[in-house]
Amino acid sequence: MPNLPRPRLRRAARARGVVDAAQPTEPRVETVELDGLRWINIERPGPLEQGWLEEHFEFHPLDYEDVRSRNQRPKIDEYDDYLFIVLHFPVFDKKIGRLNGEELDIFIGPDYLITLPNAPLQPVEYLFERCRASEEFREQMFSKGPGYLLYKIVDDSFDYCFPMLRKIGGKLERLEEEIFLGRGEDVVRDISNTKQEIINFRKVIRPQRATLRELEQVKHRFIADELEIYFDDVVDASERIWDMLENYKEVVEALEDTNESLISHRLNNVLRVLTSISVVILPLTLIASIWGMNTGLPGKNSIHAFWVIIVVMVGVLVAMLAFFRRRGWL
Repeated sequence: MPNLPRPRLRRAARARGVVDAAQPTEPRVETVELDGLRWINIERPGPLEQGWLEEHFEFHPLDYEDVRSRNQRPKIDEYDDYLFIVLHFPVFDKKIGRLNGEELDIFIGPDYLITLPNAPLQPVEYLFERCRASEEFREQMFSKGPGYLLYKIVDDSFDYCFPMLRKIGGKLERLEEEIFLGRGEDVVRDISNTKQEIINFRKVIRPQRATLRELEQVKHRFIADELEIYFDDVVDASERIWDMLENYKEVVEALEDTNESLISHRLNNVLRVLTSISVVILPLTLIASIWGMNTGLPGKNSIHAFWVIIVVMVGVLVAMLAFFRRRGWL
């Protein structure tokens, strides 16, 4: 699937990465509306934004508590006049250089959809900005009701996972090349980091597979029956992501085992050579030690005896090397 382009946000403070140190006095609530259907986006809701929600919507107190906690498992709570949905999506944290899961809380009713991301989610931002900037695109998204808008948000967020997966796949290919180039010791840390990324990705995707299947089956008056096929597409995307993660998990474990085997093999070769050298030198050391004793020995003070001993030592050396070579130990 194609990479989503980076949204060109019109919010100047966010685009420049500047955060006002002063305490905000107005809730940060962004709204796009068409024909009575509103999309309200509140990024990182704080006390002011939560107070605004409580003033304008009568949601269940437990839902507000879930929004404040920012640590909920994926789920769907169904009420008479709205749905409360909690989903998680992977986001790469550049500060720590690791993949983390970020929460997206969604309220959907007959004439509104509220998104509450706990961190900037590029697919949500991009879709919201397109709806706000283009009247034609807004008509396309809003004309089929809040259910279709919910589908587009969730579908685009899952599509955004595929570029991350391709990057992980590229890392695995590079690791395999480096392992067989003899850089096993150098890539141990890279294997560990990639394995951790896959584990974190799996932690994000696995719990919400059941939630997505439940969302596919939800029948509500603001999620029409004909949208079931759209949410089935979301479930398919989630399953493809999970299948890729399962494959990557097996690949990284195989690479880790292969790398350990190659390192052990090289270490065994080194130990074999050192052991062979030690064993070859041992009889020579024994002969030299015997004739080096301070006692009366045959050939003492004889130059001929010296050369005889040297010849014997060389013969023993050659014989042992030939024996080791024949047995494949060298």
